Amino acid sequence: MSEILLVERLDTIVTLTINRPKKLNAMTKPLWEALGNTINSLSADESVRCIILRGAGVKSFSPGNDISEFETERSNKVQAIAYGEIMHATVKALQDCRHPIVAQIHGICVGGGMEIAALADVRICGESSRFGAPINKLGLVMAYSEMQPIAELVGKHKALEILLEGTIFDAQEALRIGLVSRVVPDTQVAQEAQETATRIAAGAPLVARWHKKFARRLSDATALTEAEKEECFDCFDTEDFRIGFKAFLAKQPPDFVGR
Repeated sequence: MSEILLVERLDTIVTLTINRPKKLNAMTKPLWEALGNTINSLSADESVRCIILRGAGVKSFSPGNDISEFETERSNKVQAIAYGEIMHATVKALQDCRHPIVAQIHGICVGGGMEIAALADVRICGESSRFGAPINKLGLVMAYSEMQPIAELVGKHKALEILLEGTIFDAQEALRIGLVSRVVPDTQVAQEAQETATRIAAGAPLVARWHKKFARRLSDATALTEAEKEECFDCFDTEDFRIGFKAFLAKQPPDFVGR
């Protein structure tokens, strides 16, 4: 992968690093595209069990989009629509990713960075992390697909408050409103993220994918079909189920195979 997005793999866990530390990991059009393409590729990889998403260094997860691109890539509506198509394709890739995603948040997590983090399944930040979306000060709107994940976490009224006031808030407030899953000392963020990913990867991968699918479906108000209800029992025909209950009876850790 290009230098702007680093991909590292340790067994079944993949770590993606937004790698623009000199710019505090600000997002660019090529970076949005690289992130979306990589997530789609990993989602199709049956051997992956968890993805850790982070920014390079410990100063910033990401402050959002690189303002220097506005004159060249987003100076008018036509350009913004083209840019938005790439951004929103990446949002969809993160939303649709079949594998669990853990956001490892150091420092600044603002604007588009906060949007990306909100798309993770577990969000771990340090005590000094800061959040917000002061895009009203730029005269910008957060599009529907970008706002939705945040609103689903904190509620539409709190999401609107964040956007209307444009304030930056701390990690404890982010925890209180449900934007992050947990707050740990800054020096322990990487360790906590890795241990979380390890616990996730130790579970049955098919079950993790089903749970992600079901959680997405629950956000849809339409009634579940009979086929959807029946799918909840497909796990009983998997090899992993047989491995899991036999390991439990034998008081041994299960070694799941993803079938």
